[in-house]
Amino acid sequence: MIENHGLAAVEAGSGAEALTILRQNGELPLCISDIYMPEMDGVTFLREALRLYPDMAVIMLTGVAEVTTAVECLKLGALDYISKPVVLEEVRARVDKALEKRELVLQNRYYQQNLESRVRELDRRNKQSLINGVQTLVHALEAKDAYTRGHSARVSKYAVKTAVQLGYSGERLEQIRLGGELHDIGKIGTREDLLHKLGPLSPEEFEHIKGHTALGEKILAPFLSESPVVLRIVRLHHERMDGAGFPDALLGSQIPQEARIVAVVDAFDAMTTSRAYRATRTPSEAVDELRRCAGTQFDAEVVDAFLRAFSDVSALPISI
Repeated sequence: MIENHGLAAVEAGSGAEALTILRQNGELPLCISDIYMPEMDGVTFLREALRLYPDMAVIMLTGVAEVTTAVECLKLGALDYISKPVVLEEVRARVDKALEKRELVLQNRYYQQNLESRVRELDRRNKQSLINGVQTLVHALEAKDAYTRGHSARVSKYAVKTAVQLGYSGERLEQIRLGGELHDIGKIGTREDLLHKLGPLSPEEFEHIKGHTALGEKILAPFLSESPVVLRIVRLHHERMDGAGFPDALLGSQIPQEARIVAVVDAFDAMTTSRAYRATRTPSEAVDELRRCAGTQFDAEVVDAFLRAFSDVSALPISI
């Protein structure tokens, strides 16, 4: 009847033989199994068959006195049962129904997986669009200030080349690149008159400036929650090895290395570009200052990595 219904049939004389066939040939769309069989009963076979191939449709054959067992088989994962003596038309209908159920399960799983994949891709694109928007904002803010124009892009490039010297690659390196580019985003909330102030800052003014690190983390956190390295860089790039930095006064190894990298390159770029509050230093002078402050303000290992990455001081600062 199965073959006349347009399906190929594979027969087994027992549950154990059926499992051997399944292991050799792989999953079949449909299995019709008796409950009482030699060597292995149908319930044991059902458990093992569905463990091997959970998507296989299984129909159990049962006598009138075995209905309770058949219902138990349904609970274990069988799709249907047929009472003996069988009626051929009923068998055809039950086979068609079981195959349709299996097809629906597989289709639903495919659509669900495909939907999840599309949602993840849409989420990735949305996040990238938001990041692109923030990057555009960074560039727009810098374009208004002749003293900091190109600062974030240079810090990002300095940080990447330094991080490579320390063994970073792949996604970890990309996180440092993005963190370097976004590290000063919190300055969107800093008063412009303080950013451009020619003289020294008062204690109150300095406290206001210091707030840009925590604000930057707060701005980025909603759409960079899966990029904690970027958030740590933004928040902690003004921490010092001696614990005198801000905002958290972390000490030494408490500061993530990614933030220590950006701290060094951020300071170098600040020293070698013109700022409203002081004159530009030469690259050699800036390098000497990094060496002098290594171990107190800066991580000495990171300073060494920066100097290896940019061994030709005459080629500094880089241009964007």
